[in-house]
Amino acid sequence: MNDFAKDVLKGLSSDPKFLPSKYFYDEAGSKLFEEIMHSEEYYLTDKEFEIMETHGADFLRHFQSREIPFDLIELGSGNGIKTQLLLEYFVSHQANFRYSPIDISGSALEKLTADVHAKFPSVQIHPIVGDYFHALEQVKESKEFRKVLLFMGGNIGNFSEAETHTFLKKIHSYMNPNDLLVIGIDLWKNPLTIEAAYNDSTGYTREFNLNLLKRINRELGANFNVGSFMHYPTYDIEKSEMKSYLVSKKDQIVHIEELSTSFSFGAWEYIHTEISKKYSVSQIEKLATATGFQVEEHVFDGEKYFTNSIWKKP
Repeated sequence: MNDFAKDVLKGLSSDPKFLPSKYFYDEAGSKLFEEIMHSEEYYLTDKEFEIMETHGADFLRHFQSREIPFDLIELGSGNGIKTQLLLEYFVSHQANFRYSPIDISGSALEKLTADVHAKFPSVQIHPIVGDYFHALEQVKESKEFRKVLLFMGGNIGNFSEAETHTFLKKIHSYMNPNDLLVIGIDLWKNPLTIEAAYNDSTGYTREFNLNLLKRINRELGANFNVGSFMHYPTYDIEKSEMKSYLVSKKDQIVHIEELSTSFSFGAWEYIHTEISKKYSVSQIEKLATATGFQVEEHVFDGEKYFTNSIWKKP
C-alpha cells in the first residue's frame, strides 16, 4: 500500500474525516492551481510577485556579505518564476551567489535549470531532487556559502500550530549562525477578500478541491459520485484560518477497491481538506522568537496583503 492509500485510509477512518492537502497536486490538480493563481480573486501570487519585482535591493542588502557569497536555497521551487525576478536583480548588480532549488519533481527542476541557464548563463545553479530535509542535509555543513533559505507562497499557513513550530525548529537546526530564512506569509485583511480567494467566481477552487475525490477514484479505484459533494470554504476569523471542506449532500456509501473498504457518509458530513492560516505582524514576530529566529525585516507589497519576512539564525 503506497503513502497515498495509507493516508486516505487514515483520513476517511477518522472522526471527523480529513484528507491531507498535499495530495491536491497531481497532474490535474496542478493545472487547476495554475488557473487559480491567474484568477481575479486569488491575490497571493500577484502580491508575492510584486514583492520580488520591487524589493530586489532590500533582499540583496540582507543577503550579501563582503566576506562570503550566499547560496539561495529555495524549498519547493516548482517553476521558480517568482525567484527568477530576484535572480535578474542579483545578476544585474553583480551579486556573488549561487542558486540551489529543491523540489521533489525532477522534471520541474530540469525545466527550471534550463530556464536559468538560458536567461542567466552566469548563475551557478545546483538543483537538488528530494524533500526539504534530505536536501538540506546535503548542504548543512557548508560554510563556504552563507545559506539563504526561501520558503515562498504562503505555504507556512498550511500547517497546524504544532506542525509550524516543529517545521521551523527543524529548519533552524540545518542553519548556521547568520544564515537567513525568508518566508512568504499571508497577512490579516478583509475576511471577504480572503474568502473570495478560496471560492473564486470561475469555480477553479471548487474543482481543485473536488479533484481530490476524482484522484481517489482514478488511483485507488473508488466510486465517489463527485456531484454528491460540495466545496465549502469558510474563514474562521477567531483563529485567522481559512478552512476548506468537502461536504456530503446526502447519506451515501463509497467503496475504495484498493483499500478493500467502504466508508459511510451522513448527509452534510464533511471531509476537512485544507487549512491556510493568516498572520498579523505581531504573530509573525512571536513565531520567529519562539522557534529561535530573529526578525530582520518584513518586506511588504503595496497594500500589505502579504509579506516575505526575513529571519536570521542568531
